[in-house]
Amino acid sequence: MANLTLENIFKSYADIEVIHDVTLDIADGELVVFVGPSGCGKSTLLRMIAGLEDITKGKIWIDGRVVNEVAPSKRGVAMVFQTYALYPHMSVYRNMAFGLKQAKTPAKEIDQRVRAAADVLHLTDFLQRSPRALSGGQRQRVAIGRAIVREPEVFLFDEPLSNLDAALRVQTRLEIARLHERLATTMVYVTHDQVEAMTLADRIVVLRDGKIEQQGSPMDLYERPDNSFVAQFIGSPKMNFFLPTVLAKNAPSKFKDFNPEGRVVGIRPEHLRICDGESNLVSAVLERVEQLGEYALVHLLTEDGGEFNVKMDDIPKEPKGTVLHFQAKVEHIHLFDKESGKRIPGP
Repeated sequence: MANLTLENIFKSYADIEVIHDVTLDIADGELVVFVGPSGCGKSTLLRMIAGLEDITKGKIWIDGRVVNEVAPSKRGVAMVFQTYALYPHMSVYRNMAFGLKQAKTPAKEIDQRVRAAADVLHLTDFLQRSPRALSGGQRQRVAIGRAIVREPEVFLFDEPLSNLDAALRVQTRLEIARLHERLATTMVYVTHDQVEAMTLADRIVVLRDGKIEQQGSPMDLYERPDNSFVAQFIGSPKMNFFLPTVLAKNAPSKFKDFNPEGRVVGIRPEHLRICDGESNLVSAVLERVEQLGEYALVHLLTEDGGEFNVKMDDIPKEPKGTVLHFQAKVEHIHLFDKESGKRIPGP
C-alpha cells in the first residue's frame, strides 16, 4: 500500500496541452475515481501514473519517491484495462501466473499467490479453463487477478466494466468494492459512468478539459456541486436548470430578494414534487412519461420552451398536454451564475 501524489502535472502532445497543472493527493488505501466526459484527460492521467505516458512537466510520487523516470514494472503499480488482454492459448492459472514467471518468482510462491487471488475472486473452479470458456465478467476477474498476484502498492483501473452488459457491470462493480475492502490497497479507478463513481469511490475527482473541476466524497459532489458542470455530471438523471423568469411568483423566499439576471436555478429530478397551483415553484406541460419499473421519468415543457424531468414513484394520471405544478424544498434548490457556471450561495 502507498500514498500517491500528483504534483503540478502537465501533459502536451506537440503544441497541444491536454493536462493543465493537476495536483492531487491520494491517501494510502483510498479508492479515488476519476470521472468526466470523453477527452477530459482521465485516462491520460492514469497512464502517466502507470508510466505508460511521459510527463511533460511535474512530478508523480508513489510511497514517497518520485517515479517520473522509473520503468512501469518498477513503480509498484498494476493496471487493469478496459479490454481483458488475456492470452487465449493459456489457462486461467497460466494467465494469472504469467507476469510472476517473467519476474522469475519461485514456483511455490507463484502457486500460493495465484490460488489466493483465485479464492478472493471466486475463480478457483475455473483455473484450468481457457479464457474462451469464460463469460465476460469472469474474464475481467481473471484480468483483475493477474493484477492482484503482483501485490502492487497501487491498483489502476481503466474503465474495466465498459465492455460488460448491465447485469455483469453491477456484479463486477460489487466485486471490486469487496476487493478494495478486503485488500485495503490504494486504487485509482477511471470511468465515464457516474453511477460507478458514486457507488465505488471514497473520493471522486471530476475532470473537464484536462483540469480538476471538483473533488470530494460522492455525497459532497451530489449535494454541493461547485458549478453547473459538476451538478449535471453527478446524479442520474442529471440536474434540471431553469431561468428564474419561469418560476412562479410565489416561489420560495430564497428567490425573492436576488437579482435574477445572469442566474440559473438548479433542481434535481428526484427533488421536484407534484403539487397544486397555489404552492407551485414551476409549472409545465406534460410531454412524455418513461416507465422504468422502479420509478417513472416524466418529461415536461415550460412556457419558454425549456425542458426538464421529474423522477416520480407513480405515473401521472393526467393525459399528455396537461399543465402540472411542482414544488421543491428550499434546501434542494441551487443557484448558479449563468456565465461562469459557479454555484452561488442563496440569499
